[in-house]
Amino acid sequence: MAGDGLRILHTESSLGWGGQEIRVLTEARGVARRGHEVTIAAPPESRIHQAAAGYGVEAVAIPIARKSVGGLHGMMGLLRNRRFDVINTHSSTDSWLAAIAVSFLRHAPAIVRTRHISAPVPRNFATRWLYGRATRRIVTTGERLRLQVIEETGVSPERVVSIPTGIDLERFRPGAAAGARESLGMERDGAVIGIVATLRSWKGHTFLFEAFAGLADRGTRLVVVGDGPQREALEALAKDLAISDRVRFAGNQADVAPWMRALDLFCLPSYANEGVPQALMQAMACGLPVISTPVGSIGEIVQDGETGRLVAPRDSEALRSAIGELLADPELRKRLGSSARSAALQRFGEERMVERMLEVFRVVSRASRG
Repeated sequence: MAGDGLRILHTESSLGWGGQEIRVLTEARGVARRGHEVTIAAPPESRIHQAAAGYGVEAVAIPIARKSVGGLHGMMGLLRNRRFDVINTHSSTDSWLAAIAVSFLRHAPAIVRTRHISAPVPRNFATRWLYGRATRRIVTTGERLRLQVIEETGVSPERVVSIPTGIDLERFRPGAAAGARESLGMERDGAVIGIVATLRSWKGHTFLFEAFAGLADRGTRLVVVGDGPQREALEALAKDLAISDRVRFAGNQADVAPWMRALDLFCLPSYANEGVPQALMQAMACGLPVISTPVGSIGEIVQDGETGRLVAPRDSEALRSAIGELLADPELRKRLGSSARSAALQRFGEERMVERMLEVFRVVSRASRG
């Protein structure tokens, strides 16, 4: 490639679909649009491999869903047959496979490891090698995660940088709730609470259902956008709580923006494994009042009482109280939603994320060539 164009390989071993995979694709698309060669290596059965074409990004299938000899051979074959300036790894398995494969190459690309979630980093010699020696830079999606990585891995602070996920602020913007509800086949009247998240236990759906069941206003409805391993359990819970007739399971949606605009209030009561959730940023960009928990780096974007409300994780009663307070006070909802939108415009732009990632890629690429 002519000029200063980079050849960047993203690796992702995850088979799931959520904010992490969407960030990888969004970032890759943004970097490619700036004239760089971008490739994503992922398992052929993964959602990210199947979705890459829709983002205009090349995808290469290699068997890296788990640590295996076949996965290592696939990674080594790709790196021997094609030249890359930078490898950006995203999950544990692909990070290990990439690091081991690179150790066998004479002229190896630099590795950048992105940590998307707040799960603890194992404190052992092998992990310290992975983060301290094999990886040139570590990117986290929030400052609290950055400090966690530094403390748990012992790497130098200057090698870890926080780059929040960026979103499309033109796509996620305020709009008329009545029109959005009509287009989605929803009743126009009444309050609607929503959550957009993969149906995993730590996203806190159970606590939201319990809080919702305790609301005094029985005309309020709950929309659950997303799918995942907890679907059957949550449907059973809705039945047990006698709220099935007021809960809509919308499943996965290619475009969640209309669903956001149909809401009066957005809730994400996660209790673990969060960085800065994309759905939370999207809701804020749509001008919605949000309720969440101070888990991961959520507290860096939601200031309690200013841009939203924060409640203790795993506390259905505290969540119910916050929901009830906001539903009863339209002016408070309006103020929090307006502040959330302003914060999104200042901090959540996709272009800002792409430029900062490119800066990291350029620095490590120059260092590896030197």
